[in-house]
Amino acid sequence: MEDTLHDHAVIPRTDDEKDKVLKRLRRIEGQVRGIQKMVEEDRYCVDILIQISAIQSALKNVGYEVTERHMKHCVTDAIDKGEGDDSIEELMAVLKQFSK
Repeated sequence: MEDTLHDHAVIPRTDDEKDKVLKRLRRIEGQVRGIQKMVEEDRYCVDILIQISAIQSALKNVGYEVTERHMKHCVTDAIDKGEGDDSIEELMAVLKQFSK
C-alpha cells in the first residue's frame, strides 16, 4: 500500500464513522477467509466466484462511503479555504482509479 502525504489538513473521523467502516472491513475480511476455506475444501468454482463478487461489491460500497465522507468534509473544507480545484483534481484521479 502506498503512503501519500498531503499538504492539506486531515479532518479526523468520528469514533462512530471509524467503527462503521472498521466493522464492514472486518466482515469483508471474514468473507475472504471464507473463500480461502472454500478453496482449501475444493468447493465448486461458481460458488467461489459468487463469493468473490460479493466481496468486490462490499469493498466498492465501503469505498463509496469513504468517498462521500471525503466530499462532505475534506473537499468542502478545501473549497472553503480556496483550495477546491486541487482537492477536486485529487478526488477525480482517485475516482478514475477506483472505477477500473
